[in-house]
Amino acid sequence: MNGRFATGILGTGSCLPDKRLTNHDLEKIVETSDEWILQRTGIRERRVLEEGVPAAELAETAARKAMARAGIEPGSLDLIIAATITPDSLTPSMACSIQARIGAVNASAFDLNAACTGFIYALHVAQQYIATGAAAQVLVVAVEGLSRVTDWQDRKTCVLFGDGAGAVVLGRVEDGTGVLASMTGAAGEQGGCLTLPAFHMTDTDREVRPHGKTQTIWMDGSEVFAFASRTMADSVRKVLEKAELSVEDLDWIFPHQANMRILQNAQKRLKFPMDRIYSNLEFTGNMSSASIPVCLDEAVEKSLLKKGDLLALVAFGGGLTYGATAIRWSMD
Repeated sequence: MNGRFATGILGTGSCLPDKRLTNHDLEKIVETSDEWILQRTGIRERRVLEEGVPAAELAETAARKAMARAGIEPGSLDLIIAATITPDSLTPSMACSIQARIGAVNASAFDLNAACTGFIYALHVAQQYIATGAAAQVLVVAVEGLSRVTDWQDRKTCVLFGDGAGAVVLGRVEDGTGVLASMTGAAGEQGGCLTLPAFHMTDTDREVRPHGKTQTIWMDGSEVFAFASRTMADSVRKVLEKAELSVEDLDWIFPHQANMRILQNAQKRLKFPMDRIYSNLEFTGNMSSASIPVCLDEAVEKSLLKKGDLLALVAFGGGLTYGATAIRWSMD
């Protein structure tokens, strides 16, 4: 751990939309089947925002739950980082919208975009603020409304994504728990295999979106699968090496929830028990940056984690980006 202060997770929270979109519902929208989706992805259903509901509403609920668990008031937050690729607006940022909603009048706020690796990146940034003494308490919220950038006529991608928000409060710890090591990386040269255009579109962007919907996610699934299969296991090993630990020391792995076949591939490479790789993919789909913090909050709700447990958090995503964190659990 670098810096003067160790950083631990003091509270978790999450929020999913009420509306469920099942594989059987998708059969009525696009040419697909429950069997095809389940076999290739491991997903049965996903949550989607109702029309007119801002993603910031999910973020606020998740943030309030995390603060309640941590036992802190909004006014004591020094910083809010929102990880998202689907903000309600470019300005104000999602983080500023969250700040206003919860009344965190003393907090700085900014958004961070590392796609599905966003929570790992945000955790790493927040830890640096706390380690150096620049902040004492930081709220990290990962929130996505991916249903709003999904091409529902593209059966290769529309079956994958869901909406949701997860949050953690980070603060100083002095009991040997907390973040032990982090690593982040990027492979920008491969960025073209997962894209979501904003104000500029290349000719390739237009060609791969035949339905005329410009601001939608497009993905070369085979390229992303190959990247993820290499990166997830490698990232776990690298971050554990930085912490001077091994896979055998781990109690849990919390991976980004992209595809069950990717999780199974990582499990084989790491030779780690599948029942210790937490997954909610079956009922949430891929929530991009929100996947890992939502999983953490579910594990807390189920009393699966105990203080001192060693966790590896690992993700990959658009950019392309990747990263992992080794953390000794701080919450009782």
